[in-house]
Amino acid sequence: MPTKLKLEGLDCASCAYEIEEALKKEGFEFALVNFTTKEAIIEGDVEKAKEIIKKVEPDVEVVEEHGIGSHGHGHEHGEISRKTVYQIGVSLALFAIGIVMRYYYGIDDAFVFGIFLASYVISGWRVLRSAVVNSLHGNVFDENFLITIATIGAFLIREYPEGVAVMLFYVVGEFFQDLAVDRSRRSIKALLALKAEYANLLRDGDVVRVKPEELKVGDVIIIKPGERVPVDGVIIEGESTVDTSALTGESVPRTVKEGEEILSGMVNLSGVLKVQVTKELSESTISRILELVENASARKAKTEKFITRFAHYYTPAVVGISALIAIVPPLLTGDPFTPWIYRALVILVISCPCALVLSIPLGYFGGIGRAAREGILVKGSNYLDALKEATVVAFDKTGTLTKGVFKVTKIETRNGFSEEEIIKFAALAEAHSNHPIAKAIREAYGEEINEAEIVEYEEIAGHGVRAKIDGVEVMVGNDRLLHRFNIEHDTCRVKGTVAHVVINGKYAGYIIISDEIKEDAPVAVKELKRLGIKKVVMVTGDNKDVAAEIARHLNLDGFYAELLPEDKVKVIEELEKEADGKVVFVGDGINDAPVLARADVGVAMGALGSDAAIETADVVIMDDKPSKLPRGIRIARKTQRIVWQNIIFALAVKLSFIGLGILGEATMWEAVFADVGVALIAVFNAMRILR
Repeated sequence: MPTKLKLEGLDCASCAYEIEEALKKEGFEFALVNFTTKEAIIEGDVEKAKEIIKKVEPDVEVVEEHGIGSHGHGHEHGEISRKTVYQIGVSLALFAIGIVMRYYYGIDDAFVFGIFLASYVISGWRVLRSAVVNSLHGNVFDENFLITIATIGAFLIREYPEGVAVMLFYVVGEFFQDLAVDRSRRSIKALLALKAEYANLLRDGDVVRVKPEELKVGDVIIIKPGERVPVDGVIIEGESTVDTSALTGESVPRTVKEGEEILSGMVNLSGVLKVQVTKELSESTISRILELVENASARKAKTEKFITRFAHYYTPAVVGISALIAIVPPLLTGDPFTPWIYRALVILVISCPCALVLSIPLGYFGGIGRAAREGILVKGSNYLDALKEATVVAFDKTGTLTKGVFKVTKIETRNGFSEEEIIKFAALAEAHSNHPIAKAIREAYGEEINEAEIVEYEEIAGHGVRAKIDGVEVMVGNDRLLHRFNIEHDTCRVKGTVAHVVINGKYAGYIIISDEIKEDAPVAVKELKRLGIKKVVMVTGDNKDVAAEIARHLNLDGFYAELLPEDKVKVIEELEKEADGKVVFVGDGINDAPVLARADVGVAMGALGSDAAIETADVVIMDDKPSKLPRGIRIARKTQRIVWQNIIFALAVKLSFIGLGILGEATMWEAVFADVGVALIAVFNAMRILR
């Protein structure tokens, strides 16, 4: 069972990488460290993991999570921030005094040196401490080490005002960077702030206010107007309208009444509802959504993985280059060492990979958070990348492009059977099926079904059902069912969705069931083509006539009909061979589990509260609107654009300043801008995704 650890004080993306690598080296088969949520998810000895984390990052406090919604030591960050502000203020005052005394009054004695040294230590003691402790634990070449070496080097060559200035600028920059990152985290969390603070439990006739965690399956709760639904349940009394925007991204309220399901995270707008709890908080929709979004950035995109590895090797390489710059030119040319050491120190500061390793995971996390606000759950940044590369989209039909709300519109009889017999036996045979067609047949029958009459029942995948009812064998299904059992029949092709009925081996007739195309399905297809998707097709188990009509109405590029589940997988495999990008399959998430798993990106539609869909799909659309797919692709493309903007911007600035540093044209001030300043700009750019 995975354990979640909260890592308080984890303020460095490369540090997260170091912790994850250390855990894996020590034998943890599953170890993921998520910088954006300050969490580690491990399988194994928790105490051993805590020791390893402390060894790698002594400043990080490890807190074991004990339930959803625990926030650890959130109050401490405010205290640390205030302390940092005071330290910066005192250090800045001392620095100003030192500057005035040295440059205005021309005093440069031990007292002035002491003022600069005090300013340096007050502002930079945490950086200095981290550099020493991390180096002792083998974690050399982190940003603390680089800044410490650079600033101490400045003191050694009597450039101590600049050494203090660099440390001050660095600490101030880190402070604002932390604020920006925390703001970004809070923005993402705010998108998902769906958890109710309390629940009104009905106990012995009294209403008692309790925590949602205390609710058990079977409890009855009261939800008043304006309150958020705490857990999933079924309405047993009352009628109201609910705001589902937090789950689905849709602003139009939905009407709910007795007997209907209501999900955690919704907001009750009007009437008082009495609800019976069907799932505890840990299993409810809201908890699953929060868990999915928070864990999503653990599934890293290729870009993210590459940058993390790149930074791991890039920093030591630049340190080596800096050492060569400090030593080789003076030895070869006979120049003084001081200017070359200064150039090397400048390059050391520039080499900090903060902007890359911080802004990129934050950019992906922002994209995932933005998609969640739109009612689109993306299970990892790797799937955001895959969505961006989509060139072929294959839709299932029933419940995806069509409403899946079927009605019996016609009953055709054969061989002396009556309409009443056909609908009765069909309804009994379909009594155990959850398929929309089965529900339509039972609704058309309209009478109560005595399940005791059903002696045997068998579901034949891709064909239909077979049942024995009081000694009468009944089969209901498609044309393939008739051919499989060699049933003589005079009708194969029927326009519309059809269910053939066989009673005691004799063809009794067929039932026509009608379905409607969703209102926004044509918009979805049009938007996908506008986005440059080369091929939009339909993959369905329904008959060719129905598929052809829907494909024509929606202006699809093609369709594949009368397919069994395994046939759908083969179609997707063929599409993948032909495609020059990724193939996306969109299905209902329950009947299409194999093909959802096989496609490059499996998207579950209409999956609100569906466990099977959430488990199987890579992307879960929390309502049944196909138009959410092009919206998700747009978010994926915007995320990718911003990520690459940050990569190109950061590398361009750093390489430019490294070049200037080698030529002796860059100062420490410019070097700190190339590190902290660029990181700040990149972080703010990443936050654009949320807007």
